[in-house]
Amino acid sequence: MADTELQPRFWVPLGLVLLGLAFGWLSWIAAGVIGLFGLFLLLQSALLRLRFEAEALVVTRSNQEIRRFPYSEWMSWQLFWPTVPVIFYFREINSIHLLPVLFDAKELAEQLTKRLGPSGTHLKEAAPPADARPE
Repeated sequence: MADTELQPRFWVPLGLVLLGLAFGWLSWIAAGVIGLFGLFLLLQSALLRLRFEAEALVVTRSNQEIRRFPYSEWMSWQLFWPTVPVIFYFREINSIHLLPVLFDAKELAEQLTKRLGPSGTHLKEAAPPADARPE
């Protein structure tokens, strides 16, 4: 399977910036916090990329790998609010991840389905806690 890099989508960060502007009528503190978070996500949208490789999902910043998530460790994945996807959730054996959707959500779902199976599929069992006693 060929490597695929997702293209950024700026609508989530821009939506937060606009929401921050709208909150300016109610509270300048709330407007500032929401607006700054939107600007932070806008910067992340410009810098970060997701690349689907044969064995792992790779996160890069300015073409430098910063994190690798091997598919063999994934337990499940989900895009929340499919009609307007804004949150991407996935669980690995030892950790849970919630990420804002800063990429093409349709292509993200297609690549995940192709490489891991449909959303909500239970891919693996969680490992027992390290201090668990055998029965």
